[in-house]
Amino acid sequence: FLTNSGLWFGFILGLIQMVVALFWDNPWSLSIGGGIVGLATNWLALKWIFEPVNPTKVGPFILQGQFLRRQKEVSAEFSKFFAENILTSKNMWFSILNDPTTTPAFHELFGAHLTKFAKSVSSGLGVGLEPEVLKLAAVKAIEKLPNHIGVLHSYVDEKLQLRETLRISMEKMSSAQFERVLHPIFEEDELTLIMAGAVLGFAAGLVQQGLETGKIQIPTLSQFWKSLLNSIHRLRSLKPLKVFNQCVNQSCSSLVNLLRRRGWSNVKKSQPESTKDAEN
Repeated sequence: FLTNSGLWFGFILGLIQMVVALFWDNPWSLSIGGGIVGLATNWLALKWIFEPVNPTKVGPFILQGQFLRRQKEVSAEFSKFFAENILTSKNMWFSILNDPTTTPAFHELFGAHLTKFAKSVSSGLGVGLEPEVLKLAAVKAIEKLPNHIGVLHSYVDEKLQLRETLRISMEKMSSAQFERVLHPIFEEDELTLIMAGAVLGFAAGLVQQGLETGKIQIPTLSQFWKSLLNSIHRLRSLKPLKVFNQCVNQSCSSLVNLLRRRGWSNVKKSQPESTKDAEN
């Protein structure tokens, strides 16, 4: 939608820019107009995604934000992405075991269940366990848990059925609720997208301005072909072995000079035999 809307909005606003350029004979009108068109295009496109929130009748048309009109399709795609990339069993267990806000509660819950289980087993055997022993066992079990939790991921993902649950819940939302779920994801970057449109529009207008004033010239087909042939000829004329030898000689000369400065007076500034043989 953003791509298609940018095409149509840009075309319509470009017509307005063309009319302005006809009456305002100033090369900078192209650059300034391009910036305004780019900014307005992205702003309108982002607005049209979420507004109007509720269906609004304007003449024979019913207007509503594009995401909101396609609530079922968006809900399905959003729940799929969320279930497969964010709220997976692997991510949830990592958060439970490492996040400072959840780890203490999990440790307490795990310790309580382990103590209850151990006491039920030990009482059946007629054996009493000290609380400190149970506490230490819980700590050791939690330390070993990350090494064995991987076998549960597929089972947890299957039983949670997060994708289906999330899809059904989002489809039942009102338009206002649905907009509040999705819009915050975009709000943080809206200004960046709008300013990017303005910068790209200004750059395109600057190119047009250069073409209009003659400061930028597009080469003809014959000029382009001639330049391409010259580049190919230069590449073919390069001699890799000669370039390599020059690099080696320069490196050896630099090394000899460095050693002389360090007091190695018996070092002679000579060319290595390998490079001489290569040149021959």
